[in-house]
Amino acid sequence: MKNFFIILAMKVLNIILKICGKHGGNFLGKVAFDWNPEIFKYFKVTCPVIAVTATNGKTMTNNAIGSVLNTAGKKIISNKEGNNMETGILSTLLKSCTLSGKINADYLVFEVDEGYVPVVFKDFRLDTLVILDFFRDQLDRNGEVESLILKINDFLKTYTGNLLLNNDDPNVSRLGLANPDNKNVYYFSVDRYQYATNDMKEAGEGKFCPFCKTRLEYEYYQYSHIGKFKCPNCDYGNNKIYKQAKNINLSEMSFEIDDVLYKIKSNSIYIIYNFTAVVACCSLYNIDTKYIQETLANFELNNGRLEKLIIKDAPTVINLAKNPTGANVSLRLLNEDPDEKELLFVLNDNKADGFDVSWIWDINFDSLNNVKRVITAGTRGYDIAIRIKTAGFDENKIEAYLDLEQAVYALYSNTTKKYVIANYTSLQPTRKEILKLK
Repeated sequence: MKNFFIILAMKVLNIILKICGKHGGNFLGKVAFDWNPEIFKYFKVTCPVIAVTATNGKTMTNNAIGSVLNTAGKKIISNKEGNNMETGILSTLLKSCTLSGKINADYLVFEVDEGYVPVVFKDFRLDTLVILDFFRDQLDRNGEVESLILKINDFLKTYTGNLLLNNDDPNVSRLGLANPDNKNVYYFSVDRYQYATNDMKEAGEGKFCPFCKTRLEYEYYQYSHIGKFKCPNCDYGNNKIYKQAKNINLSEMSFEIDDVLYKIKSNSIYIIYNFTAVVACCSLYNIDTKYIQETLANFELNNGRLEKLIIKDAPTVINLAKNPTGANVSLRLLNEDPDEKELLFVLNDNKADGFDVSWIWDINFDSLNNVKRVITAGTRGYDIAIRIKTAGFDENKIEAYLDLEQAVYALYSNTTKKYVIANYTSLQPTRKEILKLK
């Protein structure tokens, strides 16, 4: 009866929030979880539950999987807006369930914060877990990446559902051995693309074998520590690949898996990894390839994640970067573009960002390709300006602002192509200021 009245109260509260024009986000889940931390046990779920977790890329991958399933005519319940901790996922369930806790859907698809996988699925069904990557991120909240990996590894020791892992990330592929009795472990991979390097060019983790401690050997690096690796001592990394993307063509924005061509609307290598995971996950559920092709050919997140706009006649790309790897991937995209361009980098240090911004010193600003001018903004706009200056960029071409509106106004004083990189709490305010000029 307690759970019945909690759900009833949350549904009434949700109606009130809608009348007030509020979405609720994590609020419903926070209230319900405070009343009963074991409320996840109350939900009655008979359909498959898919979860996507990672440091980078989980929102795009989660939403793309949901979009494919929708295209295939399936009823989906998903936290498309993010809200990926236990309270956000609980809010999604509370809005969708009956008073008895029954969930009517063909699939539940959730993006889950990497630190909250053991929390959410301690008392809730999980059929497929997709893990994309692990990087250092928000050290004052998450701690070092190894502590996060060990937490998920402990959860996986008793997990026997589908486990879909990025074989090209040594921090991820190691988790396939967490439970030797799990026969449902699948690995995906991406073949070498044209800008892959023989040496690591950016900050990376997981340089040593987690089992025998021997230094890993790489055939190539795609970005950061993502690439084709193996342990020369114990052969760690040599796994059977379930799905591999080949014939990567960034200029044509396409790739192939199992001789099937997929056209996409973005030209970044990390997007290829995300969509390879989408293909692999949907294949586990025998979703027809035509639905995957159709979805990926039209899929765009359009919330500041590699969003493309035309603002005052200036082509603009906006992307989130909340850690060194995210920033470096964004800069790779900028550097792979031969056109003349300008860069706006917005850096905040609010609680949700992490107060420690020392990670900016692991961003590779050393060789900005054909960048005419750099503008910085945010609560730590001067910090990022100094970082770019020390990388050797001409200080006379750097403009630092504390006022975001002034920075955006200055950015669009000409029609040169723009790249905009913003961290977590600065992304949507920056996007809002840019859209004012559209």
